Amino acid sequence: MPTIIFEQPDGAVTEVKVDEGGNIMRAAVSNGISGIIGECGGQAMCATCHVYVDPQAASGLPPVGEDEDEMLDCAAAERTEFSRLGCQVKLGGAVQRLRVNVPSDQV
Repeated sequence: MPTIIFEQPDGAVTEVKVDEGGNIMRAAVSNGISGIIGECGGQAMCATCHVYVDPQAASGLPPVGEDEDEMLDCAAAERTEFSRLGCQVKLGGAVQRLRVNVPSDQV
């Protein structure tokens, strides 16, 4: 079962198991992870599930799509090369474990 490790700005870490094909945003919201809002419900329309993925794992993820790219420009926290919308990153297959950092601001 895939695992997401959420690291908060204060250093607190929470591990969450997700179903194969589950995404970061749904896992966070379902498990009460602070700082992940998912206001649009996963439609890549709000950037309130912005996370920073582990640089070592970033190259193994599918590329950023056009809608995700546009929304990341609207994120409240600084966009970096490791920024992703949690609703657009699914776990499973080759991605069985992923560490993400939650930004200090989402709105």
